[in-house]
Amino acid sequence: MTVLIPILGDQLSHGLASLREVDQADAVVLMMEVADETTYVRHHPKKIALILSAMRHFAVELKRDGWRVDYVALDARGNTGSFTGEVARAVKRHAASAIRIVEAGEWRVQQMILGWEQTLGVPVEVLADDRFFCSTDDFRRWAKGRKSLVMEYFYREMRQQTGLLMTADGTPVGGKWNYDHDNRKTPPRGLNYPAPSRFTPDEMTRDVLALVAKRFGTHFGDLEPFAFPVTAAQARHALKHFITTALPGFGDYQDAMLSSQDTLYHSVLSPALNCGLLTPREVCDAAVAAYDAEDAPINAVEGFVRQILGWREYIRGMYWLEMPGFADANALRAMRPLPEFYWTAETDMRCLHIAVKDTRTHAYAHHIQRLMVLGNFAMLAGVDPKAIDDWFLIVYADAYQWVELPNVLGMSQHADGGRLASKPYAGGGAYINRMSDYCGRCRYDVKAKTGPDACPFNYLYWDFLARHARRFEHHPRMANMYRTWARMDDAHKRDVRASAKAFLESLKPAAEGWAR
Repeated sequence: MTVLIPILGDQLSHGLASLREVDQADAVVLMMEVADETTYVRHHPKKIALILSAMRHFAVELKRDGWRVDYVALDARGNTGSFTGEVARAVKRHAASAIRIVEAGEWRVQQMILGWEQTLGVPVEVLADDRFFCSTDDFRRWAKGRKSLVMEYFYREMRQQTGLLMTADGTPVGGKWNYDHDNRKTPPRGLNYPAPSRFTPDEMTRDVLALVAKRFGTHFGDLEPFAFPVTAAQARHALKHFITTALPGFGDYQDAMLSSQDTLYHSVLSPALNCGLLTPREVCDAAVAAYDAEDAPINAVEGFVRQILGWREYIRGMYWLEMPGFADANALRAMRPLPEFYWTAETDMRCLHIAVKDTRTHAYAHHIQRLMVLGNFAMLAGVDPKAIDDWFLIVYADAYQWVELPNVLGMSQHADGGRLASKPYAGGGAYINRMSDYCGRCRYDVKAKTGPDACPFNYLYWDFLARHARRFEHHPRMANMYRTWARMDDAHKRDVRASAKAFLESLKPAAEGWAR
């Protein structure tokens, strides 16, 4: 009676539910590198290398722990290129009597899994992924009957359930639930920003890099230098390094952007967290322990915990609540093709040039670059949400559809019509200038409002509001902006709309084939 235990590339956790309460003598762990998962979009080479290297290292660790592991490499003879094909072959190889697997993180993969029992003719046990704080069933129960699914209220309930940053009498540590107001400071010059941990590729990773260079070398992005953690031990080292060196300054400057600093105080732990090398509990516990030891201030620790316990869990819940329709959301009816500069970084807009260049180099950009530069521009310009959604899924090493799609279509593009974020995250050049050093050396003038030398964010912002006035002008959180628009004289409004039209018509669309 052999139980087959498939483990996917984002399930690389030794505490995985499918590995518990199983006799190793009766089980075979199946790990599969399949072509379908590398090319359903043209993933960044660093992302592919991270997942393949982490999978291979994890397989070695499982074998050391006494598991029988059937590992199918990408270039193995007979590899069918799909999860379903490889599971079918493994069922035959091992005469498996049952399949035991943790639920997938992505909708399309979960649909494959749910079809295996009928297709393969063996019972399939699908287990909840309890590495998350909140199960998908619990999130549905929380959401049921609510008119508004506000993340802040979900986050507070998660704090209460987990006890993280809570006092014995049930009140939040420090007396406040949220210290976001304290986390928008502009960094002074001369700060010494700690670089995240970087890891030299070992022989196994170098083999993966050679494979990826050969098979995926034409994909967007630089494969080397490659320095991501690819084992749990490396990821824990990176976590400890962040907690010690960067967490204390994370809160104050988490929304800042500097041209000379790729990461500032950000942890860059999301690639390891999202593939399972770290668990959200150990990451949050480490941050709270730093606060308890008085090694990091409350605004930094609360802000960091909120990103994981609050936002990350909330985004996952919203993904499973809204799929599959979420993927087709386009409430603002945006249809513009993705501009070419998202692939080339060839634009005179310095903020976008830096964000795309950093993304190409590192397969990483921090959340304000993603939201308020790359995403904000796409929304203001009316880019097709499916096109920008594909782009975000491709280019970041931490991007899996469950976490990427709601952030892009909901938070960034407002394509869900406000289901996730009550108002669009729209901003003009003033915001970018306040939170970065990008604008001083830009070819465009951030203070100019219209004309060929004005920052495009300025007129695109007002043009966006004008285009969508019927939808937003009575929104309570946007009324002030529309009152400002109403006070502008007609000639200025015409200049704004004309400047936006001329700029948008000048954008060169991306060539076909970059994404898929």
